[in-house]
Amino acid sequence: ASDLIELFNYLSGFSKQKTYQKLLVSPSSLRDKFIFLIKREIENAKEGKKAEIIAKMNSLVDPEIIQLLYTASQAGVKINLIIRGICCLYPQRKNLSENINVISIIGHFLEHSRIFWFKNNDDPEVYIGSADWMKRNLDRRIEAVTPVEDLNLKSKLFTLLKTYIEDDYYSWIM
Repeated sequence: ASDLIELFNYLSGFSKQKTYQKLLVSPSSLRDKFIFLIKREIENAKEGKKAEIIAKMNSLVDPEIIQLLYTASQAGVKINLIIRGICCLYPQRKNLSENINVISIIGHFLEHSRIFWFKNNDDPEVYIGSADWMKRNLDRRIEAVTPVEDLNLKSKLFTLLKTYIEDDYYSWIM
């Protein structure tokens, strides 16, 4: 909660806070942390450890993140993306993105949640928040994501993500 107080003080001009204990905030720490998390999955895959990424967001257009996802796919990381809107990544391309699946779901409630789940060799690291993987979200706007640390909540989010991935009524495959 202290991170949120500092973020609100920053937004109101009463603080020049740039670092936070747990909260990831753009443009200061969000991009670097997502890059670290994706690279860690790549290293886990190369070492024969369990590696998987599931991400749900509105848009995926950031070239650096897309390139890292291609690298992750080529290293053997299983990647499932649930993208509601624009997606500039080419999934299921031979020698590029064979391990990446992208689906889109637009149902009655027009989903806006962002969930980022990294397997981390069966020690999942999970984040929820407001940021899409877009240059403007990662570099130019103030966006925030928070870690989900409670094991029960991580499990519930994983179950929710699997429900999205397995949906065959509202989803379409890119």
